[in-house]
Amino acid sequence: MAYDVARIRGLIPSLGDGWIHLDPQAGMQIPDAVSRTVSTAFRNAASSASGRHISSRRSAVILDNARNAVAELVGGDPAGVVLGSSHAVLLAWLAEALSSRLGLGTGMVLSRLDDEANIAPWLRVASRYGAQVRWAEVEIETCDLPAWQYEELITPTTRLVALSAASSVVGSAPDVRIVSDLIHEVGGLMVVDAAGAAPYAHVDISDLGADILTVDAAAWGGPQVGALVFADPSHLDRIPALSLDPHARGPERLEVGGHQYALLAGVATSIDFLAALDDDATGSRRERLEASISSMQDYQDRLFDRLMRQLDSLTGVIVLGRAPSRVPTLSFTVDGVPAEKVTGHLADRRIATVASARGTSRLLDSLGVSDEGGAVSVGLAPYTTSFEIDQLVRELRNL
Repeated sequence: MAYDVARIRGLIPSLGDGWIHLDPQAGMQIPDAVSRTVSTAFRNAASSASGRHISSRRSAVILDNARNAVAELVGGDPAGVVLGSSHAVLLAWLAEALSSRLGLGTGMVLSRLDDEANIAPWLRVASRYGAQVRWAEVEIETCDLPAWQYEELITPTTRLVALSAASSVVGSAPDVRIVSDLIHEVGGLMVVDAAGAAPYAHVDISDLGADILTVDAAAWGGPQVGALVFADPSHLDRIPALSLDPHARGPERLEVGGHQYALLAGVATSIDFLAALDDDATGSRRERLEASISSMQDYQDRLFDRLMRQLDSLTGVIVLGRAPSRVPTLSFTVDGVPAEKVTGHLADRRIATVASARGTSRLLDSLGVSDEGGAVSVGLAPYTTSFEIDQLVRELRNL
């Protein structure tokens, strides 16, 4: 395999700004090819994919290409791909569409590991219609989410489990498939938030056992576009439609309002960029994605080990969690120094990180970290280098 980080960095213009970008939780840096594709589509596409004008036909092709690209990224069916402004918005619409199944006498299981996007919509529905909410808890020492607890949490009345494939805060990646099998035994739905996993791992909707899976293109350097992928596309025609079009079918039933076709064009290009991370990757786009992500994982595993070793060597720095299965993101605290002050110090040295304070993460709140000034979150990207890791640690040592 050929993973050339220097070549990859050369394809992302914003990396020339002199900053070290260790904040993928806020969105990865955007490749030039994506920016150019979006710019071109703004000039050539229409605001509608219907009609016989050539620009409308271009928009229709862009929409089909975006559905196909997302489907290949997660091993799904293009007919089951719903597109929208973000995965958070789409999860909110999904919860609304499924609300009729989540009334009195039913239950759902949520997780403290998840981001708010996969928690808040379900809590609103439960509050409105009376569904019982049960919580899966993380282990304090490792921040792992044990799958065994779902054997008790899931009951014959459970209708839905919402679970993250990987935490964007501490990187923990739970065993989703075990949970999926348990909820399917009682006839419930499995909703998997893969927004934190898609930039780092092979995501396969069948392997995860997800009925509905969500991703967000901004997480891997694409535009602000989210997607819901239904493992069974026919499921879309069996749930209430939210579309403003009374004749909407398939994915259009959950696509409220019009699309921004220029941004959708950038989605396909961003996934092609992921598929080309490895110079030697060949075959279909799905095959190239698997080869490139595997090559990137080998590179990032070495880099993440370096990051962990160096953080462990710093007095007063505590890394949160040591889950056995994880993606290369983490959070840490600095003894006696609030997270905002740490990120401010790093920003003054042109190192971008993310501060998580009270109310921004249920996980950190449950660990008691928010009461002590919050945590600093960092993560790797396809363009991260060992020099950047060393610079982060050097500035933390100075702090």
